[in-house]
Amino acid sequence: MIHIKRHHRIALLITASSWLISSTVMADAVTDWNRTAGDIVVNAGMGPLPADRALAIASTAVYEVVNAITKRYPASGLKLEPASGASTDAAIAAANHAVLTELVPAQQTAIATAYQAALSRVPDGPAKVSGIAAGEKAAKAVLAMRADDGFAAGENYRPHTSAGVYVPTVIPEAPHWARIKPWLMTGSAQFRPGPPPSLTSELWARDYNEVKALGGKNSTRRTAAQTDIARFWEEVMPPIYHGIARSVADAPGREITQNARLFAALTQATNDSLVAVFDAKYHYNFWRPVTAIRNADIDGNDATERDPSWVPFIDTPMHPEYPCAHCIISGAVGAVLRAEIGAGPAPALTTVSRAAGGVARNWKTIDDFTQEVANARIYDGVHYRNSGEVGTAMGQQIGELAVTRYLLRVK
Repeated sequence: MIHIKRHHRIALLITASSWLISSTVMADAVTDWNRTAGDIVVNAGMGPLPADRALAIASTAVYEVVNAITKRYPASGLKLEPASGASTDAAIAAANHAVLTELVPAQQTAIATAYQAALSRVPDGPAKVSGIAAGEKAAKAVLAMRADDGFAAGENYRPHTSAGVYVPTVIPEAPHWARIKPWLMTGSAQFRPGPPPSLTSELWARDYNEVKALGGKNSTRRTAAQTDIARFWEEVMPPIYHGIARSVADAPGREITQNARLFAALTQATNDSLVAVFDAKYHYNFWRPVTAIRNADIDGNDATERDPSWVPFIDTPMHPEYPCAHCIISGAVGAVLRAEIGAGPAPALTTVSRAAGGVARNWKTIDDFTQEVANARIYDGVHYRNSGEVGTAMGQQIGELAVTRYLLRVK
């Protein structure tokens, strides 16, 4: 048995190494910098929402400058001057450097190191010089466009209480995020869903009993495979979704403007998804499973039984439950990738979870991926099935806005 396990580990290492080698060969400056920028925001200790915003700004600047050089797609509202003959690799490096330096100052050394390494691979000459200038100009334009998006205003959450009465003193996460200016939507409430199910409904009882059975820390109903899925999707930082997008972007035959456009569409869609989901979360202020299950005797539903000591498999996020934020992001990513792939066969979709210790998972279809995300949040014990379905549908609508703005814009 020991020898069998050893051979299995060797086979896994060979497979992983082959995948890394092939992805490196097929990568371009867009996907290389997407990986680098993801590492930078993670290592900076940024929260997932500010990190998502930073990556959207960087990805948009990259697309704008690459398209100004290649002129593959119609010009956007920024109306950057054409940069014919400029080095796309230098422009991509300069755009990322300028945006990340501004938005992730704690990682100045890592940003500068990555920038110099990227520029060292570009031959010296006028193309390099003009590429750097074009990239910096694009970054400046996008940063200016997002300077008044509401991010700097900060939160001013007022805890619910009565005078003199103690309440838990941790401030919930991102109560102000619904005030962030969207990239694509007309406003944060554009796709606000209807309310969560009535507590006296059969739907509520179904969802309550499912998460109670499968999402508890000491659940005997959750399988080992479901536990692995739960751990994998405990990851909240944007790179877990960007890895899936790179499964498409790293495919043979892709052109660099096409990849830049893909990441601009995807990051704007996920950024808007977070705006939309936090609008809905704080609008409805719906209780999490740990609250509901410990208070089931007050929900008015005879089909829900209270468990006074129930705890979820993972720590409950510090914001209201409805709808599921992971699900709205996966729905948006899925819609963008579905449009990008078209009717052809999907490449193997793969990504890695830092929360699960660097483990990789893969899916044959986009629907498999989005469904797993929704299931995972039930196995984690932090969401209900209806919330996952609603969140996924919202994300798909927002992803389709990005598709309309970017992926359908052809000459």
